[in-house]
Amino acid sequence: MPETSPADRRRSSIGARRNPDAEAAILTAARALLAERGYAGFSIEEVARRAGAGKPTIYRWWATKADLLIDVYAAEKASHMALPDTGALWSDLLAYTRALWGFWRDTPSGSIFRALIAEAQTTDAALSALRDKFLPDRLRDLCHMFERAAERGEIPASEIDDRVGLYIGFNWLHLLSDRLADDAPAIERTARLISGQPPGRT
Repeated sequence: MPETSPADRRRSSIGARRNPDAEAAILTAARALLAERGYAGFSIEEVARRAGAGKPTIYRWWATKADLLIDVYAAEKASHMALPDTGALWSDLLAYTRALWGFWRDTPSGSIFRALIAEAQTTDAALSALRDKFLPDRLRDLCHMFERAAERGEIPASEIDDRVGLYIGFNWLHLLSDRLADDAPAIERTARLISGQPPGRT
């Protein structure tokens, strides 16, 4: 029997491990589909068709649509954003927020995040994925910025969780209300408030 070409062969898993090429193809297909059709037009069936993968493969690696959305978001963010280290919390937050809003605004990732939040309101599995997987992974770098500030003596370590919560609320408000214009002065004012840095001080 003649061998089929690589383009025609269906991608498959390697035993219990993920096939890296198949995983990359699925994430790429999911990202493209979200960019083209948004959350309302997103389906595992269409992702499978575009990636040349079977639905059972996708569901073996991502138990729910929310799990797949989380991994698409994580891959996108890793390629677009780095953690700033300016030497002060307020300026770290300014740089990070401007980059984050640009990431949400200029890539499908803002839509992915909003879709994940919407999905979490309707299914327990999506809520669990958002609360137990997405948030701990996404907040790791953010918490590190606040921990560095505590080590420098800028903020009390006991207030890290509260300040992180305030910062998350600020960003989610702008994301969910689709107000992601790069307003550096407004972002700086909020960054200074959350970091306890008076206006005009460096």
